[in-house]
Parts: sequence; structure tokens; C-alpha cells
Amino acid sequence: MYSCAPYRAQIRNEQRMSTLFDGFAGLLLFGALAALANFIGGLLLTTSSARRLDQRFLKYLIALGAGFMLAAIFIEILPETISMWTAGGTGDIAAEAVVGAMTLLLGGYLLIQLFEHTIAPHFHFGAETHPESVLRSSAIYAAIGGLTIHTFFDGVSIATAFLVNFKVGLLVFIAILLHKVPEGFTVASIVLASGRSGGKAAVATLLIGSATFAGVVTVALLESRVATAVTYALPFSAGVTLYVAASDLIPEVNHKEEKNPMVSIVVFGGVALFYALHRLIPRG
Repeated sequence: MYSCAPYRAQIRNEQRMSTLFDGFAGLLLFGALAALANFIGGLLLTTSSARRLDQRFLKYLIALGAGFMLAAIFIEILPETISMWTAGGTGDIAAEAVVGAMTLLLGGYLLIQLFEHTIAPHFHFGAETHPESVLRSSAIYAAIGGLTIHTFFDGVSIATAFLVNFKVGLLVFIAILLHKVPEGFTVASIVLASGRSGGKAAVATLLIGSATFAGVVTVALLESRVATAVTYALPFSAGVTLYVAASDLIPEVNHKEEKNPMVSIVVFGGVALFYALHRLIPRG
């Protein structure tokens, strides 16, 4: 005789997992983990094997993160955004709602373009290879400031996604976590390339990690006071995530691919990993 007990046990486990990570405490936990990854990325640069790690590990992590993030945007975040903005609307009303959501997405994309390449020129992921461009203190502060804004919106994206539902939150968290170590490595590299100490590099990585955590807290507090906050934050943070994937990570992958075509192939691995998790993780 067939028993439903195993299925019921699985449902109970899924519900317990979702409940465990729901609420303010769950958001803080994921925010702290993302911030910790930033700090770990900075610490890697102070070890003797850092340069080998950059070549053998970080380039693949960047490629994996790029593919995973692109898939997360188009398979998970955008469908959720359109569903939220068109709920109860049809025809021209729904079309206008989609235009509003896409306008916010474009705004998020352009904001990071402004901070990373207008206010803070010469920004790129990975080890700093043009130290002459960051010798001036103003250039260093601009680069760190741009990356701090970037990581703040990483936190916004994590919190917003979890407020939609657990599945979206977990997938977006993984997508962002995959490029957190390269972020920390990048900011430490900028500081060290300017001739400053490892201690100051560690402070810089703590700063961008704190910005990630602050982004999570900001959205959590806003959502508790403004019921529609997540509706506007989701497409805006999607634009930020799209910029990171398409304009930060993919160009870095293409640069690395000139020496090693396998790096480009890992992008497709990131897409495949996302799709596998998308199918396996229950919607909570």
C-alpha cells in the first residue's frame, strides 16, 4: 500500500526551512553571510598564494557568478516583477505597469554605471593592473565609494528577493554570493596598488561588507513601514544585478577568455547550475 508519509515529511521539512529563514532575523543572517564573503575576498589578497588563487579560482568564480546572475534575472526576478506589477490588470493597464517596472530596472542599471564608471573611473573586477590610475587619494576614495554603492544594492537585492518568497531569495542570494569574494579581492587590490597597508585594505573590505549588510537592513525596515516597498525595490535591484552580470562580470570573463577559453564555458555552467537549483528548490 502506498504511503504519503515520506511526502508529508518532506513538506514539513520544507516548511520548517522556510520558517527558519523568514523574517528580520533571517534577512540579517543572509546579509551577514554576504558581507563575510566580501571580507574573505580581501583577506585572500594578503596570503602568499593570492596571485595563484586569482588565476586559478577567482576567474572561474566570476564566470560562474555571471552565468548564474544572468539566469536569475531572466528566469526568476523579471517574471516575479512582471507578475507583481500586472496583478489585477489587463490590456493597456498591464502594459503601462510593465513600462513602469522596466523604467525602474533601467534606473538601477544606470545608477551603477554612474557610480562605477563616471564617479569612479577605471573600475573593474579582479586584481588592479593599472596602479598609476589609483595613486591619488581622490581616485581611491571614488573607486571605493562606487563599489560601496554597488555592494549596498547587493544587500537591497538580497532582502527584496527574500521578501518576495524564499525560493527567489535563496537563488538571488547564491547569485550575489558568487561574486562577493571577487568584490572583496577587487577593493583590497585597489588599496594595495596605491601603496597603502594591508590593514587599510582590510578596512576597505569591511566597509563594502558593511554596505551590503546596510542594504539588507534598509529594505527590511522600509518593508515594515511601507507595504509596497518590495514592489518598487525588486525591479530597481534587478537593474543593479543586471549591470553587475552583464557590464562588470561578463567583460571580465571575456578578457580572461583570451588566455583560457574554459573560463567562458563556465558561464554556461553558471546558467545550468541556476536552472538545476531553480527546479529543485521549492517555492516557499
